[in-house]
Amino acid sequence: MASFLSSLRYLLADFIGEDDGAPPFLPDGLPDEANAIVSDAIHRLMDYQGASYAQLYVDRLSRFVGRQDVDAAMFCEIARLMAARMCYEDPIRIAQLKLGELDSGSAGAPSTDLKKFRLDELIGSLPAYAAEPVLEALDMVGWRHKRVSIPFSTASRWGVRRLKLEAGLRRWRQFSTRYEEERVWVERWLHMIARSLAKQPAAAPAIVDTATMIQGYGDVYRQGLADWHAIIDNLAKPTFDGVLPLSDLAGAIVEARAAAMSDPRQVALKHAIAETRARALAAGASAAAE
Repeated sequence: MASFLSSLRYLLADFIGEDDGAPPFLPDGLPDEANAIVSDAIHRLMDYQGASYAQLYVDRLSRFVGRQDVDAAMFCEIARLMAARMCYEDPIRIAQLKLGELDSGSAGAPSTDLKKFRLDELIGSLPAYAAEPVLEALDMVGWRHKRVSIPFSTASRWGVRRLKLEAGLRRWRQFSTRYEEERVWVERWLHMIARSLAKQPAAAPAIVDTATMIQGYGDVYRQGLADWHAIIDNLAKPTFDGVLPLSDLAGAIVEARAAAMSDPRQVALKHAIAETRARALAAGASAAAE
């Protein structure tokens, strides 16, 4: 509840126009190695969304400041990966980056990038009150997962104008269905890290690193997200709940991720998870019988 209210406060700050302030201060007690990472992340999040969003990042990160069970290397990874996930690639961000290339002159000649999205991913970037009825209509005709190609172009005045309109949706991003999905994901990832530190500390770095499974947009993003939930729901959470006697959760996560890498249908991943669970349950039953 506290994390939800915190997110809501920053969302409302953005809505009423109080999001153009100064960057938040670095949290007290940061490991020296993390200063540059956190500072860069704050400025990146300022560009991505605004000051209140950067403050949300700092507040989330502060949960791990000063913890004896989180060394500098782990803290730096949490800081780096959380910033990457909070700057998720929606169409708004792609438009922002394309305009940034134009403004800086780094893109060279005017160009057009063609990006492939699912319809629900495009619609999900809109405010929820506008997106939800459209998504319901797409469900009715079976088009929610239909793929479309969208040009992001600086090759014409209309292309640049459209990029500016898309980038301007940044103001409404935190009211979108996609933002809510990302908020829930980040909070669950942080919760799983905290549970691992309490229940199986040796697995915590592997839990932290699972954030790298979710990248990009379109099919790559959706597949990574599905694989992440499969691993967390079937290996990590049952272990932390005491339902699955898995002594080497870190090793199990590495095996599962290797199985998932080249299998978009999750056949190999599901098989690897089932085998791991079977071995753990058999070992647990044997230990109990002794």
